[in-house]
Amino acid sequence: MKAKITKRTSKKNLLFESIRSLIESARNIVVRQTNSTMVFTYFEIGKSIVKYEQDGKARAEYAHETLKNLSEKLSDEFGKSFSVRNLEQMRKFYLLYHQKISQTLSAKSLKSKPVKGLQIPQTVSAEFNLNISASVFPLSWSHYVILSRITNNDERSFYEIESVQNNWSLAELNRQFETSVYERLVLSRNKKRVKELAVKGQVMERPEDAIKHPLILEFLGLKEESYYNENDLETAIISQIERFMLEMGKGFLFSGRQVRFTFDEENFYVDLVFYNRLLRCFVLVDLKLGKLKHQDLGQMQMYVSYYDRHVKSTEENNTIGIIICKDKKDARIEITLPKENKQIFAGQYQSYLPSKKDLKKMIQSN
Repeated sequence: MKAKITKRTSKKNLLFESIRSLIESARNIVVRQTNSTMVFTYFEIGKSIVKYEQDGKARAEYAHETLKNLSEKLSDEFGKSFSVRNLEQMRKFYLLYHQKISQTLSAKSLKSKPVKGLQIPQTVSAEFNLNISASVFPLSWSHYVILSRITNNDERSFYEIESVQNNWSLAELNRQFETSVYERLVLSRNKKRVKELAVKGQVMERPEDAIKHPLILEFLGLKEESYYNENDLETAIISQIERFMLEMGKGFLFSGRQVRFTFDEENFYVDLVFYNRLLRCFVLVDLKLGKLKHQDLGQMQMYVSYYDRHVKSTEENNTIGIIICKDKKDARIEITLPKENKQIFAGQYQSYLPSKKDLKKMIQSN
């Protein structure tokens, strides 16, 4: 009897979960559709404002007055979303994105078929198709507002690609921009590969792609002036492991802390062990607070060699070793490691947020 009741309960749970999943999926589709329609509408409003100005009807001396009058009328009928500032933002959004969006819409419109049963308002541009709007405008309006503040086209394209690919929340996009992840990746790559960032975003194809210069660990809450040791740093990272992996880059999976292996009857401990599913290899991380010494590099070489010989499978790529330190000298690294080194890297970290001005100076002097 008990078994029958349990079976019935199990079926009811399955039915509930199945319907729950359907409702959640439907809600997500509605939210995405509503979002993309709203962004497209704001794009069209910006287009209308620009066209009005180009026709000579809104010259510079009274353009603001025109937007003010427009804002008052729209706000009376549709609410506070149409302030002068927001209308100016819509205008800017159109100017920044019209060429890219027009090309995308033209290409997609040729391949797409209209959605049956959906009526598109005549006031909206003919090229707009609800079937393709979500792919043209995958981010929220608030995301595009932040992106529109970025004056460098390549940088803006990079953050847009990364936001879509990594499903960044608004807070995460803000943090990535404020921590100048684009500039730090530029510093970590040769000039030929910098252009890739604007086209593909952050790509994980080579061992050196696992390095950012510098790593920004302000989220750990370790103040620059206060004393802390390597164990404190490690503990702080573990407590914020998801954010640390996000700061490291794409594809990282956490494997363990203080991972032990025994060699020649002696125990050795790797501070942090990760696996990168994109690079298909283990990534060993050692933490150093002081200056990087050649002994640290030698130790990491041993760790990497051990993992390559005794841990990784034949299908996996060679292990990468990263020493994260407060201070490093590139000349010392170059002379200690083999000329064609592709496995061991040193990355500098900062426990505070540097200014974009400072990072740009670093790029220019690099």
